[in-house]
Amino acid sequence: MHSLLLSLATTPSPLPTPTLREGISEDQVTPGLLGFIMTAFFVVATALLIMDMVRRIRRVRYRAQVEEERLAAAAAADVEAADAQDGLYGGTHPGVADSNGNGPANGHPRPRE
Repeated sequence: MHSLLLSLATTPSPLPTPTLREGISEDQVTPGLLGFIMTAFFVVATALLIMDMVRRIRRVRYRAQVEEERLAAAAAADVEAADAQDGLYGGTHPGVADSNGNGPANGHPRPRE
């Protein structure tokens, strides 16, 4: 532990202010105004694209949810219609033999197709 502290204490510190090489100005090593404008443009464009993508994904999800609800309502209506038809014919459908096997149920003639 003491050797680590001793090595850290004796390590020379870097120069406090590094200088640029000869012939290079400060404007040549910083992005400047153009770099800032381009970076800001890319940030704004990316944010707008993300917002548009989220909106489109949400729209697709809502459409799928509405379609599922519509199919469930149609299935429920079909079940209700079948139940109502069963109640109308006393549990048997026209053209189907009754429990004794005698022709169409309830004496109704078989409908033409």
